[in-house]
Amino acid sequence: MLETMENERVANDSIRVSDIGARLHAYRIGRGMSPEELAERLGISRAALYRAEKGEIFKIETLTRITNVLGVSLQSLLGIGMEYVDTAVAFFERMRQLEEESEQIIGFFGPISYLLTSPVYDDMLSEVFQDSSENTAAAAAIKQLLVVLKQRKDAYLRRRPLLVNLIASSDLERFLLHGLVGRPDLPDDIQEKRRVMAKREALHIVDLLKTQPIGVQMCIVPQSPPATSFQIFRQTSRSVLAISPFRLGEQPNIRVGVGLITSSPEAITLHEDIAKQLWERSLKGSDAARFLEQLIEKYGVCQ
Repeated sequence: MLETMENERVANDSIRVSDIGARLHAYRIGRGMSPEELAERLGISRAALYRAEKGEIFKIETLTRITNVLGVSLQSLLGIGMEYVDTAVAFFERMRQLEEESEQIIGFFGPISYLLTSPVYDDMLSEVFQDSSENTAAAAAIKQLLVVLKQRKDAYLRRRPLLVNLIASSDLERFLLHGLVGRPDLPDDIQEKRRVMAKREALHIVDLLKTQPIGVQMCIVPQSPPATSFQIFRQTSRSVLAISPFRLGEQPNIRVGVGLITSSPEAITLHEDIAKQLWERSLKGSDAARFLEQLIEKYGVCQ
């Protein structure tokens, strides 16, 4: 897997029409717009919008209207160079789309790749997102985000692409110390509950490290890792890199940030080299499991 990385680097900057429709769908739900609302603002029928989201877009004036209404650049919509995504809903929808075409996924997300989290983690996220839900619009966005995340996990469990998960020990430590919290001023009993839930999820990670499910490679990086989360999607005809400001771990961020998505060979090569370096100096298997058990004993809440 990672050992053959240098021989498998494939990147393709050509425009794929189906990807344009996928981006349109992601940007639309990221703006919280219904198909009917966007179709009306574009001056087209709902059926025409449906075809557009399937990739059947051929008129430049339609593309231009889409970018004006959704507030994205034509380059991002076409996938030329760097794609910029400014909402968590749209970003994780784009990740879902890319994952569904991937043969291998290399992820550096804390405290663990969402795709490998336990079913209980979804319930915890739903509860945590409500911590900072300020209004109806925010609540609607959270609801849509939870739908997208569930679709991501369901698709992964159905397809089971190869998955390499690089985990930073510092992320695990903070996760155990604070739990999963949406804001710092929660009542003590709620914070205690979140720490208990975090400890249970950490034990789930220990189990994964010990059992090593087929198609999954996991490791813990004990040194100071990069601050930026990233994911590499290795597909049949290309590789795609996503750099994320959005977090689903301790003190999740689903509000502010700009995600970057690119098929640039240089960007992919640089991040594959980072992943390779992290993998080589990481703890794996039983060593990683013992290390995490020590972290749980040191930082986990007593039950």
